[in-house]
Amino acid sequence: MDIQQSWGYGVIEGFFGKPWPWQARLDYASFLKQNGYQFYIYAPKADPYLRIRWQDVWPETTYAELKQLGERYRQAGIAWGIGINLYEIFFNYDQQTIEQLNTKIRYLNQLQPDILAILFDDMRGDCDRIAQIQAEITHRITELSTAKTFIMCPTYYSSSRILDQLFGERPDDYLETLGQLIDPQLHIFWTGPEICSNSYPLEHLQEVSQKLGRKPFIWDNYPVNDSANMCNHLHLRAFENRPFQMADWISGHAVNPMNQAYLSQIPLRTLHLSYQQQNDYDPPQAMQEAATSLCGPTLAKSLIDHLSLLQDQGLEQMGPTQKAELMTQYQPMGTKFSQEIVGWLQGDYPFSTDCLTM
Repeated sequence: MDIQQSWGYGVIEGFFGKPWPWQARLDYASFLKQNGYQFYIYAPKADPYLRIRWQDVWPETTYAELKQLGERYRQAGIAWGIGINLYEIFFNYDQQTIEQLNTKIRYLNQLQPDILAILFDDMRGDCDRIAQIQAEITHRITELSTAKTFIMCPTYYSSSRILDQLFGERPDDYLETLGQLIDPQLHIFWTGPEICSNSYPLEHLQEVSQKLGRKPFIWDNYPVNDSANMCNHLHLRAFENRPFQMADWISGHAVNPMNQAYLSQIPLRTLHLSYQQQNDYDPPQAMQEAATSLCGPTLAKSLIDHLSLLQDQGLEQMGPTQKAELMTQYQPMGTKFSQEIVGWLQGDYPFSTDCLTM
């Protein structure tokens, strides 16, 4: 287990809705390496064997894909992880459940993840002694797992009161209790002032650090677009309001991308540029550089010309004629990036009703 290691920045595939193709996950190993990222965590909410059916094992074909994925990231020198979302486990945390959990963690050990994320997000939290039970579960897992690094995600992972409306009122001193009970060597995810935070003020991060007894590990919900509203938009603009000084304020920075794997690379590349260029970072210029280097000048120009339409206006405000014109323009380009735009225009990325937030 690492001790207070700063993890830099990485990607957590932690969204609802249509998951990435396996080939895209494999391709991300080289992309992340080339762009200064340190880790990738496999945790799609659509994988039932990591959430609703966490007690069960994957089909052999999925297990083989995951084994290949781990090998690819190890070869690339990128830490790879798995995020298990123990859906409402604390409502029936009896001996049988404990035995199922023990079996599942030993099973995950066979895949040799470097990182294990222990996730309690996006589920009911109106349970007596929830912080104490979550801490106990977390420690049980860390004792059994062969992973080197552990990141726990609380049920109340943001200051936003929307979580209380959706999942039940958070207990008083919930974060403080977790901070006191969970081993200080372990990391704790935090999305910021909001579920999808536009910025991470130093004062806010200092307050959360004090409550948790450690620097928070940021789960950044940009450019994710899995909610009922956001699925109608493609988040292509560069990262903003993430000053490079954040590296000193947090223990890590995990980015939750869009359902569109390749288009997500455009904003993801700009985060790398933000940390790299520091005070010289210019978001519009970074977005143009990222789009051009990844997609080529022709497609990049189209994306920039249509940026307001794709990111701000979105699908719901487009008429059939406008959608048809865009498909006519992007379909012949034949790249993975343009294919995702066409698929989005055609409705290939439907909203998952399991996603309750924003």
